[in-house]
Amino acid sequence: MTRRAFGTLCGLVFLINLGRVAFAPLVPTIGSEFGASPAVVGSVTTLVWVGSALPRIPVGYLLTRVPRHYVVLGSGIALSAAATFTGSAGSIRALQAGALSIGLASGAYFVAAVPLVAELFPSGRGRAIGIHGAASQLAAVIAPGVVVGILVVAGWNDVFRILATAAIAVTAVLFVVLRREPLPESAGADRDFRSALRHWRVILLVVVVVAAPGFVWQGVFNFYVTYLTGTKGLSTGLANTLLTVVFAAGLPAFWFGGQLADRLPQIPYLLGILVSFGGSILALVVVESAVMLVVATVAIGFVAHAMFPAADTFLLDSLPADNRASAYAVFSGIALLFESTGSGTLGVAAERIGFDAAFVAGGVGVLAVAAVLGALHVGRGLPGGRGTATE
Repeated sequence: MTRRAFGTLCGLVFLINLGRVAFAPLVPTIGSEFGASPAVVGSVTTLVWVGSALPRIPVGYLLTRVPRHYVVLGSGIALSAAATFTGSAGSIRALQAGALSIGLASGAYFVAAVPLVAELFPSGRGRAIGIHGAASQLAAVIAPGVVVGILVVAGWNDVFRILATAAIAVTAVLFVVLRREPLPESAGADRDFRSALRHWRVILLVVVVVAAPGFVWQGVFNFYVTYLTGTKGLSTGLANTLLTVVFAAGLPAFWFGGQLADRLPQIPYLLGILVSFGGSILALVVVESAVMLVVATVAIGFVAHAMFPAADTFLLDSLPADNRASAYAVFSGIALLFESTGSGTLGVAAERIGFDAAFVAGGVGVLAVAAVLGALHVGRGLPGGRGTATE
């Protein structure tokens, strides 16, 4: 039963993330359809990610009253309803509301589902979280192709109608699977939200470890094509291909990164990812040849995405079962809100000092965070880690 539930969750997270990333390849179509400016259309894609961040802490409190799998099922239903609404949008305002709703459904899902996955595989949390993340990342990799394929034979709104149908079907399958056999007792509701906040040192550490590179990562991938064409002199086609490579590198990163999180000392592993990410950003600025740009691109994509299963595993391993979902909600809500400002900040910096200098500042900033955390770890140790949770 555990494997059936996990497989269905992987199917649902694919659709959840597809809803978030489907707007980006639709930007030109939406602009033409509604006669909207790039800034207005850009607000649609922004609202998806704002929506994904907003419900996380409130849902963390809800999980003290409602079992995690109920919230997962509810998020699947909410995704279907939001996608149906979005597919019927007749104005840019309605489309913005639909994008926000899809984001809200995704935020609720991740807060409940990641801790649930951790409970399904207590002896291999990293591997399970990594596979679940890879299923989500697959949506980001194939979304452009899926959307373009649908646009060839149908309209933009059919993208969301198909998503709505698929979401309600997979949610129904998950409901049947969960009804047949009970989940582990630890997969139920967290019992005390305030108690989760007592682990603030661990939560703060993971926020810093994820938000620092995540802030830079948001700016890098949103301006990747602009940087490669304007600063490195690549063609638009090659630059777009490398952007796809950045996300494709996330598939093995989630898969193998989660397994490494189970096997390696966790804090050194996290610090190693920080150093690798900062170093790969600096390498991107320095290299000039097409081959080395591909190498730097793969490195950036791999280490950026490996951070997520590593940090999730570290946090969930560090906390007792009845605090994991609430603490994860607090961490992911704060981190994602901070990360979402990365694109705007890097854009402003690039206008003032240029992309090369802005990227260097980002890479050096991540390395500085790694150095400070490394010094603290050597001096007196950092909180959390495998074996600190009280089951």
